[in-house]
Amino acid sequence: MELLRNLDALPDPRLRGCAVTWGVFDGVHLGHRKVLARLLEIAGDAPSVVVTFDRHPAEILHGKPVPLLVPVEERLRLIAACGVGFAVMIPFTREFAQTTAEGFVRDVAVGRIGARAILLGHDSHFGRDRRGDFELLARVGTECGVRVEACGPEVFQGRPVSSTAIRRAVAEGRLEDAAAMLGRPVSCRGVVVRGDRRGAALGFPTANLDLAPGVRPLRGVYAVETSVDGRAFAGVANLGCRPTFHGEGAPEVLEVHLLDYAGGDLYGRTLEVRFLYRVREERNFRGPEEVRRQIEADVAAVRERMRR
Repeated sequence: MELLRNLDALPDPRLRGCAVTWGVFDGVHLGHRKVLARLLEIAGDAPSVVVTFDRHPAEILHGKPVPLLVPVEERLRLIAACGVGFAVMIPFTREFAQTTAEGFVRDVAVGRIGARAILLGHDSHFGRDRRGDFELLARVGTECGVRVEACGPEVFQGRPVSSTAIRRAVAEGRLEDAAAMLGRPVSCRGVVVRGDRRGAALGFPTANLDLAPGVRPLRGVYAVETSVDGRAFAGVANLGCRPTFHGEGAPEVLEVHLLDYAGGDLYGRTLEVRFLYRVREERNFRGPEEVRRQIEADVAAVRERMRR
């Protein structure tokens, strides 16, 4: 997939006659993948184009950050993995937010990108004040001679799959539901940084991750999986403030003990940690020896479940 980083890169003659869709696509969940699969069908031999944004529009429109399911770079990788040919990344600014829905269709989708077919997600609203919907798109598309189509939702437990529903499931500790809607486990990414090496002193060395901003599971101990040099390793991770050693108000840290990993140190590397299930809540222990015994029990429990 080729990335065009802003509208200044347009028009591009390679995109003329393309099929296009747009949205944040946070998480690239099963609903998004349904849209992208239909986009490729509509495009046929023509180019397929996804228009997305460098930040969540709500950050600009409502002035507060939105915890993303995946970082922007991972979003683009997941879109590319679906087979899309081009992505147009638009910086979402207050100025861009004033673009009318009709102006976006006429001037951006048709005029600058060169769309001959437009696919809209079932719940998509776009343009200034979110006034754009499929009814408006159908009218403008007819006037511009462009084919338009709406894609129905992917449904989970009787409700449409959405990024909001997945964030809610993670916040409520329903990781299995979130994974079912994502089509993969909930994950966090971060750079491995130097810690206090307390895990190694207890016999369970850990990779401490400086987590990127985004959606995170509830504090606790988890069975996880991560990949190092193309090989997947199971692990046991603690996500929390480590109250036994740092108190309840300490910053949140993700510590990962990889089972059966015999490689070198991982400092400076970016890891994606995939959360499989919650083992227990984070607890405050009476001292290092009690912590060591509990980690030993956690590791044994995860290994036992892996053998089933």
